[in-house]
Amino acid sequence: MSTVFLGAAMFLMLPLFACLYRAIRGPSATDRVISINVIASKTVAIIALISFAAEETFFLDVAVVYALMGFIVTIGVAKYLEYGDIS
Repeated sequence: MSTVFLGAAMFLMLPLFACLYRAIRGPSATDRVISINVIASKTVAIIALISFAAEETFFLDVAVVYALMGFIVTIGVAKYLEYGDIS
């Protein structure tokens, strides 16, 4: 069963490269923000799959913290793009 989870994690890594390309070459800042948010979401899913494969619940805590950090960064960048100031 753990090989299924690891295979799914490897399969989720493939679209990350497309998102990374869009983050680097995106025509607008909005495209870059969305692609970075997608990368963060897929990374959380990959960490959760690795947690199930390794049968370690500690990795789920790491995934939750990573998801919160990704959310906060996305909100901060969106606010900066909208208003030009984070404060």
